[in-house]
Amino acid sequence: MTKIIMHGCNGHMGRVITELVQNREDAVIVAGVDPYTGVDNQYPVFEKISDCTVDADVIIDFSNAAAIDGLLSYCREKKVPLVLCTTGLSEEQLKVVNTTSKEVAILRSANMSLGINTLLELLKKAAKVFSPAGFDIEVVEKHHNQKLDAPSGTALALADSINEEFGDSFEYVYDRSQKREKRGKKEIGISAVRGGNIVGEHEVIFAGTDEVITFKHTAYSKSVFASGAIEAGIFLHGKTPGMYDMADVIAAK
Repeated sequence: MTKIIMHGCNGHMGRVITELVQNREDAVIVAGVDPYTGVDNQYPVFEKISDCTVDADVIIDFSNAAAIDGLLSYCREKKVPLVLCTTGLSEEQLKVVNTTSKEVAILRSANMSLGINTLLELLKKAAKVFSPAGFDIEVVEKHHNQKLDAPSGTALALADSINEEFGDSFEYVYDRSQKREKRGKKEIGISAVRGGNIVGEHEVIFAGTDEVITFKHTAYSKSVFASGAIEAGIFLHGKTPGMYDMADVIAAK
C-alpha cells in the first residue's frame, strides 16, 4: 500500500486524483496540502507543506510554481519521493529540481498520460522507418479555448521524441504564413488549435507519396492524467534518488 500526500489536493486535478484513489487497493491518500480548505476531504489538509505532520511514501504534486520551492525543501528534508506535475517552473526552479533529485527520487513528465508516454516510444520507432523514406512529419494539437500556451508542452514532447532520434537535426516550424516557399525536408510542422472545451488531442502525421500514417491520442477527461500520476506515485515508492519519467513507469509494467 502506497501512502500519498496530495499536494494541491483541492484543485481540479487534486480532487480527481482523490476520487480515483478511493477506488484503489494499492494506494491511499493520507494527507493533503492546499491553501484553500473549504472542501470536505476524508484526510487531514494542511495549508502548506511545511505544516504537514503526516508521514507518507510519496508526494503527488498538482499545485503552482509558487509552492514548488517549499515542496522541494520538504522533500529533501523528509527524503520523500515526488511526482512533480506542476508546469511553468522557472529555469532556477528546474535547477533546484535536478539538484534535489540527487537526494530523493523525482518523477517529472510533460504529460502524465500512459497513452501519450507509450506514443512517445512508438513515434521513435516509426520515425526511424518513415523519415529516411522521405515522409514529411506534422504535429497537430487541439485544446480548449482557455489554454494559454501554444503549442502545448505535449506537442513539443512528441516532436522532441522524433527529433532526438536524428540528433536534433529537424527544425520546428510553427507558422507557414510568413513564408512563400516549399516545405523543407528537415522540418517538423507544429500546429495549435484552440476551441470549446477540448481536453486534449494530439495527432502526429507521417505523410509520404500515396500514403499517410497517423498516430492520434485523444483525452476525453483529465482522469487520464490523474490515473497516470497515481501509477507514477506507486512506481516511485521506495525508488533510489534520481530523475525519472513516465517511460520508466511504462517499462516497469
